[in-house]
Amino acid sequence: MPLARPAKAPIAAKKPHSHTHHGVTVEDPYAWLRAENWQDVMRKPEVLDKEIRAYLEAENAYADEALKPLDGLRETLFTEIRGRIKEDDSSVPAKDGDWYYFRKFETGAQHPLDCRARDAAGKDGVEVLLDGNKEAEGEAYFKLGGLSHTRDHKMLAWAADRKGSEFFTIHFRDLTRGKDLDYTVPDTSGDPVWALDNETLFYTKLDDNHRPCQVYRHRVGTDPAADVLVYEESDPGFFVGVSETQDSAFILISTHDHQTAETWLIDARDPASKPRCVEPRRAGIEYDVEHDGPRGRFLIHTNDADAEDFKIVEAPVEAPGAANWEDVVPHQAGIYIIGQLLYRDHHLRIERKDGLKRIVIRTLETGEEQVIGFEEEAYDLDLHGGYEYATTNVRFAYSSMTTPAEIYDYDIAAGTRVLRKRQEIPSGHDPKLYETRRLFATAKDGERIPISILYRKGTPLDGSAPLYLYGYGSYGITMDPHFSAGVLSLVDRGFVHAVAHIRGGKEGGYRWYRMGKTTAKKNTFEDFIAVAEHLAAEKYTARGNIVAHGGSAGGMLMGAVANMAPDLFKGIIAEVAFVDVLNTMLDETLPLTPPEWLEWGNPIEDEEAYSYIASYSPYDKVGAQAYPNILAIAGLTDPRVTYWEPAKWVARLRDLKTDDNALLLKTNMEAGHGGASGRFERLKEVALVYAFALAVAGKA
Repeated sequence: MPLARPAKAPIAAKKPHSHTHHGVTVEDPYAWLRAENWQDVMRKPEVLDKEIRAYLEAENAYADEALKPLDGLRETLFTEIRGRIKEDDSSVPAKDGDWYYFRKFETGAQHPLDCRARDAAGKDGVEVLLDGNKEAEGEAYFKLGGLSHTRDHKMLAWAADRKGSEFFTIHFRDLTRGKDLDYTVPDTSGDPVWALDNETLFYTKLDDNHRPCQVYRHRVGTDPAADVLVYEESDPGFFVGVSETQDSAFILISTHDHQTAETWLIDARDPASKPRCVEPRRAGIEYDVEHDGPRGRFLIHTNDADAEDFKIVEAPVEAPGAANWEDVVPHQAGIYIIGQLLYRDHHLRIERKDGLKRIVIRTLETGEEQVIGFEEEAYDLDLHGGYEYATTNVRFAYSSMTTPAEIYDYDIAAGTRVLRKRQEIPSGHDPKLYETRRLFATAKDGERIPISILYRKGTPLDGSAPLYLYGYGSYGITMDPHFSAGVLSLVDRGFVHAVAHIRGGKEGGYRWYRMGKTTAKKNTFEDFIAVAEHLAAEKYTARGNIVAHGGSAGGMLMGAVANMAPDLFKGIIAEVAFVDVLNTMLDETLPLTPPEWLEWGNPIEDEEAYSYIASYSPYDKVGAQAYPNILAIAGLTDPRVTYWEPAKWVARLRDLKTDDNALLLKTNMEAGHGGASGRFERLKEVALVYAFALAVAGKA
């Protein structure tokens, strides 16, 4: 079932526009697609310029016509994927004092219900604290942000985004009456944190350019206009967040860019006290803090003193600066410490060794350690912190490409684990029908690139199978091989699914990240191409029979490899794609530009960075050549990857490409970076992506 061929594709107008930097002048005829009032559009999409709206809607209509033959397949895929979701699902309750808190979904409902009960099983009844479905009524878009209850369990602060622009409004719900107070706090990042007095709330405020740069203190029942500014970040390259230590003794204000961090402490018992700095920022030094109250110290996770793969140090509460840092878990090259969690008697760290995660539990009094690991070739593992501090119970989640997610409680004292929940697949799932493997491709410079693959047993491995290849490779974000119920719809139809663990992530430790950023960024693209070539050479697929998929910075990856090796791919799926890299990094008014200079380079001040970014920026490198079938997806109110990046990219591709393959742009006019809101609406977008992949691979 091929895509339709609409008679006439939209052609974006070309308007004279150029910019000159370092003596180089670049023509940008589609710059007009960037709305001058983009900040207003984030809050009120209806104020978008009429000409821009007309072009985006014309592209949407063209894409809808091209995709029309796939309507039945999309509905089938949606039904399949939805059938793998337990609609009346709930999380494992987390104990906090006399209450157990959990989140649940009801059959047919798009949004969650946040609940609590007096016992884990809810035998004495369940209290619904917040019904996301009721709150979403009448909204074209609705997404819940953070929720936080006071220690006396009487007040709930909850945040919601109603435009997709990630401006979250905080509401206050009196849990004794089940009603919200008559005021809200707008324009936050959605991360409310309570002090121990049950009346004081800390939150992060976004500026007009969507940068989280201020932390405020609010007292329940007072006018938010009178809220106290606690911290303000003057460097536009640093973003601010607020959280708390596991024991709730300190409010933590963290300000950071991609390679430098600074933390400020507020005594949660005295929320009006002045913040104090743990260690002033030093370029390239990252750290985060936990409080070990019984021993009068902080435990700090840091890369200080050339600890590239991080270490754990201690410092006294009274003098927590780096001059007093002493190693507790020394640095070991090749064992990357991802993060830490601290309970009263135990310190937990999650680390990556040989590319795979493990949990290490240290008894604080003795220094003895236990390791939680798994034997599969490839898997994902995560810690769940919970509310309590004086506990010997550790909760973690495990999954692999064939194994649905499992939640375990681990008893530290007994050394035993109990399965608390296994992800249910109502339509059925037999892991024995599938094969997962971990392979390695050799990159251009000789580096070994890990690959996680999944296929249904019986799939011919003679080069005839299409490949669905996913990649990201930026910001140090790892793409661990977890279970995806949705991708089974491709695998069951004959696809081999692969995840390329390319440089720019941290699958190989911090070095892996360093080797895929700034002036080494092209390693990311070349690694992805090497993975595709390797899987073709090993007969998992064939050149030209590969559908590649990536989103956000992974969308930049898609644009780059489409330029560099177009004949390798049958299709390219680029969601909310960061493809106009050079222009975005030259525009310091955009939300993410100043912090991003450490990831990509600053082309405004650095001529070498300008030249390097220009040499791969997907929009700038579009040329007169044949391209694969391309589906680009954008969100109008996306503050991270603005809608005009995919729009400009598609406009230039349509003007220059020499093939007659499909080129489609779908812009969600009522959503942002995360796509449609609601669990089922998002599945419709997944079904669209999979239907496109099946169609271009001849499997529809």
